[in-house]
Amino acid sequence: MVLAPFAAGYFMTYLFRSVNAVVQPDLVADIGLTAAGLGLLTAAYFLGYGAWQVPLGVLLDRYGPRRVQAAQFVVAAVGAIVFAVGNDQLTLTIARGLIGLGVAGGLMSSFKLVVMWVSTARVPLANACVMASGGLGAVAAAKPTDLLVGMIGWRWTFVVLAIATLVNAAVIYFVVPEKANRAPTSTWRAQVKGLGVIFGDRFFWRVAPFVGLSCGGYLAFQTLWAGPWVRDVLGYDRDGVADRLTLLAFAFVCGTLLGGVLADVARRRFGIGVLGVMNLLVTLYLLSHLALLFEPTRTSLVPWLLFGAFGQIAIMGYPAASERFGPELAGRTNTALNLLTFLVAFAVQYAVGAALDLWPRNASGGYHPDGYFWALAVHLAVVVAAFALYLRLGAARARGS
Repeated sequence: MVLAPFAAGYFMTYLFRSVNAVVQPDLVADIGLTAAGLGLLTAAYFLGYGAWQVPLGVLLDRYGPRRVQAAQFVVAAVGAIVFAVGNDQLTLTIARGLIGLGVAGGLMSSFKLVVMWVSTARVPLANACVMASGGLGAVAAAKPTDLLVGMIGWRWTFVVLAIATLVNAAVIYFVVPEKANRAPTSTWRAQVKGLGVIFGDRFFWRVAPFVGLSCGGYLAFQTLWAGPWVRDVLGYDRDGVADRLTLLAFAFVCGTLLGGVLADVARRRFGIGVLGVMNLLVTLYLLSHLALLFEPTRTSLVPWLLFGAFGQIAIMGYPAASERFGPELAGRTNTALNLLTFLVAFAVQYAVGAALDLWPRNASGGYHPDGYFWALAVHLAVVVAAFALYLRLGAARARGS
């Protein structure tokens, strides 16, 4: 009754986040979008999502996740309806941004709920379970959504999503029990001041840049450009693209759960912190990213599955940061990290589209493989540099310097 409705909410959040990877051929055909236009339209979700993170954290810590999440999902449903009836890029971009704002609490409200209801030692596992539900949303946004679009069209598909979102909002508001916030009642000024504590902390700035660049870049690829990449680089048809995206989503579910279990066991049995587990799994992600760029056939499933499984594993930095600042700042801590993550996702998603427009389109209307290669190679180099800096700062902190 507590976690399941919020997990369902994150399912909807990720479904909305990933759906354009499947419907993008329809959007390009109906609206006449360039690659940059498609990237900007889809990335508007991340802009709306990211821009709302700081006020969202204050609202979550003040009013609690139940009321905030229910209200925001109503906004998301309105955005989905506007998207369904939009006929031009501007309208669809605004609607996509409205959807992003409405689901901006999908994960953060769940993380806040976990901190309120779950013991500190089990928070990484509980967070992983919630995130796995998001992976199932990505699964639903692949083959099932492609089949639904084939039956009723992309516009009616968004109407169905709007109705499901309203149902979820009602369940959260009327079914989830209320629990008093652990944080003492304080003034708005005091709560905003808490943001200064977070943004002024050295640990936050050790973790935040790497988490934002790693998770945000993966989101930008997985929620839009993975579909065109499979089509244009691997040469798959629409059904093949949907199948590959489904595998990517299933890998995400498995990798997220595995990461949560490993973090839980490592801490309870061996005293290894969540960041230690994260560092190991991030290394696997970076190697898989490298393999996708340079593996001769690029069709091997192993790099693809590892890439999907651990693409967002850096999100383990969230519970580490929440533990540092305590439950009274948990909402603001998580949303501060999320702000950086989704601003990166917005920038990368648009930048990839702009990069693809630098190469001529192929005969079938797809994008040149070299555009994907250079866009993803540059991103990988930036993430590796951020990871190296994060490790260096951690080593310096351990030495007491």
